[in-house]
Amino acid sequence: MNNSRRITEGALMTGVYLLLLLVIIFLPIAGALLMLALPVPFIFYSYRHGGKAGALMLVATLIFTVVFATVFSLPATLLAGVGGLFLGAALHKNRSAYETWAQGSIGFIIGLLGVYLSTQLFFGVNWTEEIRNSLNEGFTMTENLLGGLMSSEQSELQLEAVREQVNTLPDIIPSVLVISGIIIAFISQWISFKVINRVEKKKLRFPPFREFKLPTSLLWYYLIAMVLMLIVGEEGTLYLAAINIFTLTGLLIVLQGFSFIFYYADKKKWSKAIPILLIVFSFLLPQILLYLVRILGIIDLGFSLRERVQEKK
Repeated sequence: MNNSRRITEGALMTGVYLLLLLVIIFLPIAGALLMLALPVPFIFYSYRHGGKAGALMLVATLIFTVVFATVFSLPATLLAGVGGLFLGAALHKNRSAYETWAQGSIGFIIGLLGVYLSTQLFFGVNWTEEIRNSLNEGFTMTENLLGGLMSSEQSELQLEAVREQVNTLPDIIPSVLVISGIIIAFISQWISFKVINRVEKKKLRFPPFREFKLPTSLLWYYLIAMVLMLIVGEEGTLYLAAINIFTLTGLLIVLQGFSFIFYYADKKKWSKAIPILLIVFSFLLPQILLYLVRILGIIDLGFSLRERVQEKK
């Protein structure tokens, strides 16, 4: 009975996935809204029946994708399937929301890496060159616009600073993959929580953002990467590793800083609008405020700032 139910639900979820995929292929405008829902069938099935059953569903879906869709849909299926499998397996084991998010992020990072390598190997897509060409085209357009609006000396200084940032972007492709995997995992998990809560009358949800806290060891990775960037030149494998670790850990520390702002606002009984406005202004003035938020995250990680606020209260 259980086996027949597992097979039936597997066929149903595979059909749901293929239907979503066909809508995305033939109705691009409407399908764009469904892209982030692609992992949900894998998440739901793996949540109900475990990781092994989810892996069998992934294999079957990859085969049906080639038969009923196109071979170019394989990267999307690989990404949604691997990420959804990791997320669903964590939910099946009753992991906490943040543990599930971490495991799902690993799955989507593996999926993105698989897409990155498979598209280069089988379809001849050189992502580094594609990104570099797109950035150069955008930089040329910006240069033409700024050249007509600003004085020549001021324009050259600002354009040179922009050019230096543009040149470093292809070097942080691994960080971009990791950050993208974390974001996709969060959105997919949030959608899955809504689906599972509706179908099974559960109450799955993320804890308040103020409770988000990273391990202190992350701070050491950040500091080591920063020192390496100061020591090594702007070339070589060690530089690429250092800049990617520095970028990724720096972003996570910023999240830690935002989390502390929400924690402090809750302890002080501030309006929820205040920390939200602080986040908005931080992205409007990133050169100043995001730097301060990162320092706040470093202090919170290194000196247990939350415990000090609690003791002071």
